[in-house]
Amino acid sequence: MPQIVKDFQGQTVITTFETTPATAFDLVEALETAYRECIRNQPGFLSAGLHMNDARTRICNYSQWRSREDYQAMLRTPEMRERNRHIHELCRSFEPVMYEVTGVF
Repeated sequence: MPQIVKDFQGQTVITTFETTPATAFDLVEALETAYRECIRNQPGFLSAGLHMNDARTRICNYSQWRSREDYQAMLRTPEMRERNRHIHELCRSFEPVMYEVTGVF
């Protein structure tokens, strides 16, 4: 489970997926499967959470990694490259952005 603390020394990645109500649950299922079968087993993976808005038009993925390099290495694996092609088919767009925690309240 993600733990958000100001002194976190790893890499936080928040990915926003723009989708439609017709494909939202298929996208969540594809993401859950990717985490269960692949991502959580990658070196440096710490935790993740998936969120869907009420309108089922956006899905947000919050993940924590030991380092930026670990996250980038996961993206370059042949399995994730293939999975990301399928995930892209289920959404209009997705954008992973790397963040630093600046405050917790």
